[in-house]
Formats: sequence, structure tokens, C-alpha cells
Amino acid sequence: MIPELLQPVFVISAALLSIGLYGVMSKRNMLKIIISLGLVDTGVNVLIVAMGYLPGGTAPIENGNYALYVDPVPQALVLTAIVIGVSVMALALAVAMGYYRKTGTLELDKEGVMKW
Repeated sequence: MIPELLQPVFVISAALLSIGLYGVMSKRNMLKIIISLGLVDTGVNVLIVAMGYLPGGTAPIENGNYALYVDPVPQALVLTAIVIGVSVMALALAVAMGYYRKTGTLELDKEGVMKW
């Protein structure tokens, strides 16, 4: 059972994931694909943080009440994922810039680029 407070967060996460996956699967422009991958990354990060949320929970500072602590591990994982996602995005944009300099376009459906 999902608390009512978290339901909009799951809807937002699902929307970001859906829009991102649609963009990756349907677009042929490298820049649009990279932006769509960023949306997927953001949707996953929002979902992980939402799963670690505890309504009424506090920071894990020792005060004697161990039942109402919010788990800090998902937040730490998301911080790591954000750093990795930014570096992957920078690498993808560098590849896109090199491709644009070589071919003069960012479209992937030009002759000889895609095998299928």
C-alpha cells in the first residue's frame, strides 16, 4: 500500500520514464536521444528517492527513536547516480559534437549510419 503523499511522485517518475523511453525509441536526432536518456535517468533517480522516503521520518541522527528514521542509502545512491549521469551526458554530447563535425548533421538515419 502506497501512502497518498507518495502517489504523485510515482506518477511523475513513471511519466519521466515513459517520455524518455519514447524519445529514445522514436527519435533519430542524436541530441534528442541524449535529452531523452537524461529524462530516463531523472525518472529513475526520483523513483529511488521516493522508495526510500518514510512519512514522518527524520534524519538518522541518534535520538533514541529508531523506528522513524529515513534510510539514507537511497539518497547516497542517487547522489552517486547523478554524478555518473552528468559525466555520461558530457561524454555523449562530446561524441555528438564529433559526429556533427564529421558529417555536418545530427540525424542518424542518413545513408550508411544505421545498419538496419
